[in-house]
Amino acid sequence: MKRSFLSGAILSCAAAMTINTVAAAEAKNIIFFLGDGMGPVTQTAARIYAGEKAGLAVPETHKLAMEKLGYAARIKTYSEDAQTTDSAPGMASYITGSKSKNEVISMTPDTNPNDASGNAYQVNGDSTCPATGNGQAVETLLETLKAKSYGTGIVSTTRITHATPATTYAHICNRNAENTIAAQMVPNGAGYNTKLGTDGMDVVLGGGRRHFLPTTVSGGRRTDSRNLVEEMKTAGYTYVSTGTELSAVNLANTNKLLGLFNASDLNYDLDRVKSSINEPSLADMTKAAIQVLSRNQKGYFLMVEGGRIDHALHGTNAKRALEDTLAFDAAIKAAVESVDLSNTLIIVTADHDHVMAFNGYSKIGNPILGLMRDYVSGNPTKDKQGKPFTTLVFGNGGGPREATRAELLEADVLADDYLQEVGVKLGSAGSETHGGGDVRLTAGGAGSQRFKGTLNNTDIHGLIKQAMGL
Repeated sequence: MKRSFLSGAILSCAAAMTINTVAAAEAKNIIFFLGDGMGPVTQTAARIYAGEKAGLAVPETHKLAMEKLGYAARIKTYSEDAQTTDSAPGMASYITGSKSKNEVISMTPDTNPNDASGNAYQVNGDSTCPATGNGQAVETLLETLKAKSYGTGIVSTTRITHATPATTYAHICNRNAENTIAAQMVPNGAGYNTKLGTDGMDVVLGGGRRHFLPTTVSGGRRTDSRNLVEEMKTAGYTYVSTGTELSAVNLANTNKLLGLFNASDLNYDLDRVKSSINEPSLADMTKAAIQVLSRNQKGYFLMVEGGRIDHALHGTNAKRALEDTLAFDAAIKAAVESVDLSNTLIIVTADHDHVMAFNGYSKIGNPILGLMRDYVSGNPTKDKQGKPFTTLVFGNGGGPREATRAELLEADVLADDYLQEVGVKLGSAGSETHGGGDVRLTAGGAGSQRFKGTLNNTDIHGLIKQAMGL
C-alpha cells in the first residue's frame, strides 16, 4: 500500500514537472511592439480615427489590431529617479527587468547620465562616460537570446541609435551618445558589444544613417572617420537605403539585413504616403524582418518600435500622431497574419504616456480631430470666451495659450499641420512633455495568458522569459 502510494506520488510529480516544463516553454518566438509615447488617450483617439477612415456609422465601435489580442494589463512606467520616465529607462525596464535613471541606456540603477555639475556625459554624439565608477551594464533580453542562438532583430521608424532600439543592444550612461551606440552594433569593430556574439544582430531596419557615416561624407556625424555602413557590409550584411531596395531583396537567401532609410528619423507616415517618399512602411519592415528571422529553427526575438508617435505628440500635432499609431497598428496586423501564434508571443505596449487629453462631451461620431460638438444639440461647444475648441488638447507644450483665443474653424483644425491647443505654454519652441500615467499592454499567442493585472514595467522581462522557458 505504501509502495503503491509512493510510486503514484512519484509518477504524479513527474507528470506535473513535465506539464510545467512544456507550459514554461510555450513561446519559441517573441515579437515585442513598442508604441513610443502611445498612452491610453492616443490609443483611444486612434481607434476612433480609424473607425472614421473606415466609414463606420459609429467609429467608436472600431477595434485596432492591438486591441484584438486576448490579454491585457496596466503598466506602471516610473523610472529610477523620476515619476515620469523618458524613453531610455522606459524601454530598458522591459528589456532588462531593471529600473534605471532617465537618459540611461540598459545600465544599473546607480548609473548617472550627467556629471556632478549636471553636464551630460556625451559630446557631439560621442560618449564621455567615466570608464569606471558609474554603473554597470545590465544584460538585455536580446543579448540573452542571442547567446542561446536565437535570431535577433530590431525595427524602428526612428534612428536605430535612438533610445528605444538602443536599449536592446547597447549599454551607455547617456542616450545622446549615438555615435558610440552605433559602434556597439558593428560586429568585432572598436567599441563592439561582444554580448551580440561574433556576428551581431540579424536584422536592423530604421533610420539614423548619419551616426554610421563620418563627417567627411555628406550628412555624416561620426567624428572618428569610421564608415560603419561599409564595416557592416564587410561583416556580411545586405545593405539597403530605400523602400524600393528593401522590396527587391531576396529575403529567402538573406541572413543579415541592414536598412538605414534616412539620415535621421524616418518621415511621419502621413508625409511618407502623401509625398510618395521612398521609405518602407513599418509594416513592410516588420514583414521583412519576420521573413529573415523565421528561418532560425531555434526561434527569434524581434523588437518593433512605432517611434514617431512620440515625436508628433511632443509637437502637439495630434493628426500625425494618430496616423503613425495606425501605421504601427498595421505592422501589428501584418505580424499576426505572418506568424504561427501557437508558438509566437506578441506583446504590444508603450514606454510612457503623453499629456494629450480627451476633452468634454462630444456627440457620437464627431471627428476626433475636429471641433467639439455637443452630444444633444450637435453644435460646437463654446468656451468662456464664446469660442469653439477641439476634443483633443494637450496639458502643456509650445502651442497656443493666449489670453484671447483665436476663432477656430473646422477646416483649420482638421489640417495636417494643425497644432492642438495647450494648457501650460512652455514657450514657442517648447516641447510637450511625457506623462506619468500608466499605459496599456496587450498580448496574444503563446504564453500570453501571463500578461494581466497591474504590473510594473520591470515585471514584463521575467514574464517573457517564463513564456520562453528561460
